[in-house]
Amino acid sequence: MNTAQIIALLIQASYFAAAVLLIMGIKRMSSPVTARSGIQWAGVGVLVAVVVTFFYHPHGAAVNSLLIENAALIFIAIALSTAVAWYSGRRVAMTAMPQMVALYNGMGGGSAAAIGASALLAFAASLTASQFAGPYAPHANPPQVILAVIGALIGSVSFTGSLIAFAKLQGWMDKTFRFGGQQAVNGLCFLAAAALGAYVVYGICYTHQLDVTFIVAFFAVSLLFGILMTLPIGGADMPVVISLYNAFTGLAVGFEGYVQNNVALIIAGTVVGAAGTLLTRLMAKAMNRSISNVLFSNFGSGGGAAADIKGSMKPIEADDAASLLYMADKIIIVPGYGMAVAQAQHKIWELSQNLIKRDKQVKFAIHPVAGRMPGHMNVLLAEAGVPYDLIADMDDVNPEFPNCDVAIVIGANDVVNPVAKTDKSSPIYGMPILDVANAKQVIVIKRGKGTGFAGIENALFYQDNCKMLYADGQEAANKLIAGLKAMDGGGGH
Repeated sequence: MNTAQIIALLIQASYFAAAVLLIMGIKRMSSPVTARSGIQWAGVGVLVAVVVTFFYHPHGAAVNSLLIENAALIFIAIALSTAVAWYSGRRVAMTAMPQMVALYNGMGGGSAAAIGASALLAFAASLTASQFAGPYAPHANPPQVILAVIGALIGSVSFTGSLIAFAKLQGWMDKTFRFGGQQAVNGLCFLAAAALGAYVVYGICYTHQLDVTFIVAFFAVSLLFGILMTLPIGGADMPVVISLYNAFTGLAVGFEGYVQNNVALIIAGTVVGAAGTLLTRLMAKAMNRSISNVLFSNFGSGGGAAADIKGSMKPIEADDAASLLYMADKIIIVPGYGMAVAQAQHKIWELSQNLIKRDKQVKFAIHPVAGRMPGHMNVLLAEAGVPYDLIADMDDVNPEFPNCDVAIVIGANDVVNPVAKTDKSSPIYGMPILDVANAKQVIVIKRGKGTGFAGIENALFYQDNCKMLYADGQEAANKLIAGLKAMDGGGGH
């Protein structure tokens, strides 16, 4: 075995090791206890794959020839992007984490699309050769070119779609944007992208004649489709959209890995694509909706109104709410996006510690789509230092609400709305919810009387056992802590 063969073997072994680290990292991310180390494992895997790629140059692979020639530019790009990511990652607020995830996911999709563009342009350039080996262009075969086109299409959609999702979550754009015949326009745009992609494959592999303009047009229409596809989707669906585009990015990377003959990209892309697909299905199931319904319906658009809701919202003062907590034995706290906006997670945990010191049983109930991305509430509570054993998923905690003395809802709305089980005309009908309405007493911490992202009134707020504590999350928690201390002079029982 010569030196070149040994290097090639070491490169493939390194790629395999990187893939194993990535898979194990994702596995460890499934539990809050091991999530931090899982991220570190996956990060090391990606680092290994990046370093090894500088030594990887398959013979005759024209699409990889720029790697060595432009190594200096690549190092500059890596240095700049690392600096930006490090700075922004350390400064981003937890409330802005969903849009950062959407943005970074879009960058992954854009990178996959760029790889596809590089490959297609290289294939097109090879058509100028005077001799062809068989019916195909040099260094190209139909499966390669087809996967390059599909990966480029999916990556382009993920790129622009994720940017639109970022703009919506950041508040730069309305939650929804609709016009008459929008779905027909979207369909035509997709068909145009597919037709251009098919023509690119046909030109490269069979006629050996292809104007680069068609490749440019293919990418332009694909990018446009990503925008049009995401514009009508409402804010309530963003957890599903983010996980869906995450799956898109993974698939695009996997396809382009085949084009590049890069084992690391194939494995990593396939794993991320599979994980994103499973997560998307879980998110959709948590909302009792199909993925097509998320993409093509009007859910999350707002405009709903209270229908046949009797009673009125009953305000409560912080001191009276503190009295309810003081007399309670079992308390369940339900956090939502409003807690993130108020950055109240630390104060809510301080309130919980004051209750636990008074021998109260305290638990946090998390809905699968609470917040603006999967796991958003878990991340916030972990940041505040809430022990993992106090955090319960919806299915586990729902049977406990009838025996709960006081349920505290802070910033959650649609995920605790009982009309999801009673009103078939409601846009959230059928969506699994936290059964907060079954608690003996409910305290809702809310800044105002506005509706949730689904744009409908919450019947829970009108129930006889529900009281509304109108205040910012941090302010309310401080007042409740002060009220508890005032009842016993700051001590426990």
